[in-house]
Amino acid sequence: MGLPENCGLDLHARWPRGKRDLITDVPGVTVGHATVHEGDVHTGVTAILPHQGDLFHDKVTAACCVLNGFGKSAGLVQVEELGTIESPILMTNTLSVGTVLDGAVRYMLERNPDVGVTTGTVNCVVTECNDGRLSDIRGLHVTEAHVRQALDDCSEDFAEGAVGSGAGMVCLGLKGGIGSASRTVALDGTGYTVGALVMTNFGRAGDLVIGGRHYDTRKAGMAPGKDTGSIIIVLATDIPLNERQLKRTARRSMIALGRVGSFCGNGSGDISIAFTTANNRPHDSGKSIIPARVLHEDSIDAVFEAAVEAVEEAIVSSLYHAGTTAGIRGNQYMGLQDFLKTYAPKEG
Repeated sequence: MGLPENCGLDLHARWPRGKRDLITDVPGVTVGHATVHEGDVHTGVTAILPHQGDLFHDKVTAACCVLNGFGKSAGLVQVEELGTIESPILMTNTLSVGTVLDGAVRYMLERNPDVGVTTGTVNCVVTECNDGRLSDIRGLHVTEAHVRQALDDCSEDFAEGAVGSGAGMVCLGLKGGIGSASRTVALDGTGYTVGALVMTNFGRAGDLVIGGRHYDTRKAGMAPGKDTGSIIIVLATDIPLNERQLKRTARRSMIALGRVGSFCGNGSGDISIAFTTANNRPHDSGKSIIPARVLHEDSIDAVFEAAVEAVEEAIVSSLYHAGTTAGIRGNQYMGLQDFLKTYAPKEG
C-alpha cells in the first residue's frame, strides 16, 4: 500500500518501490494486527513473521540498534549478542509488553515441544510505544488473545494507519500508527527488496516535513510541546547481509527521522531492528562450520539509501492512512489526510 501515487506528497524517491510498497514485498514476510477501538481504548498488537517456516529452528540473521533509549522492549539483548531472531516480532503499547511476551512464548511453545526440555528456551521479541495520549493505557486492555489474533491475521496484504499496535499512537502533532514501504535494489543483475514497517509515536507538533516541505501541524490545535514519544522501525530484506551489516543499516534509519522533522528528543525511545531472510541460521547443526553469503561492502550504499527511503515513506504512510481519532480525556488528533484538506501547507 504505502503512499498512493496520486496522494500529492512527493518524497523524491530514487529507488523503485516494490509491488505492494510494503515490507511484505520481501518474500516470506507477513504482517497481522489485532485492533481495539472501544470508547477510551485505542490499542492493539501488530505481528511480523520473518518467514513462514519454523522460526525457532530456522532463525533469521538480525541486528538491532537503540537510536534513543527510552524504551521497554523485550528480547533485544539476545538479538544484540547472537545476531538472530527466532520468534515473531511483536508490537504493542508500553504497559502491555509483559502480556504480549507471555502470549508470544505460549505461541512458540505450542510449535516447539523441545524448547525448555531437550534444548534451550526461546527469545521472543516484543517492542512498544506509549499510546497513553489517546488510550486508557492503565486499563491493560491488551490480552494474550490479541497476540494470537494478530499472529493468525498475518498475511502479505495488511492495513496501515490507526490499526494494531498503532491504534493509539501520535506522531509530529498528528495521528500516528503503523506504516510500511519498500524499495527494490538490483545487485549483480538480480532484484532484491528492502522493506520497512514502522510504529510512529514521536516528534513535536509543528515540525513535520514531507519531501522537504514543512507542514505546520500546530494549526490542528496541538501545542508544540517536546520531541517525545517513540518509534519502532523494522527493516526486512532478502539481500544476504551479516549481522554487522544489518546493524549498520538499522543505524541509518535515524536519517529518515531527521528527514520528516524529528531530532530524537530526550524523551523519545527510538529502536530499529533489521533482519535478512537470505542468511538463516539453523538451531541445530551436525557441522561446526556452516556456509553464509555476504554482500561486498562496496555495494552496501544502495542498501543504506533504499532503507532510509523506505523508512521515510513508511513514516509518512503511517500518518496518511491514520484517520482522525478522538480518545481519552477529550484528546483528539487529526489524520494527515484531514489535515491536508483543512490547512494549506506553509510555503518554502
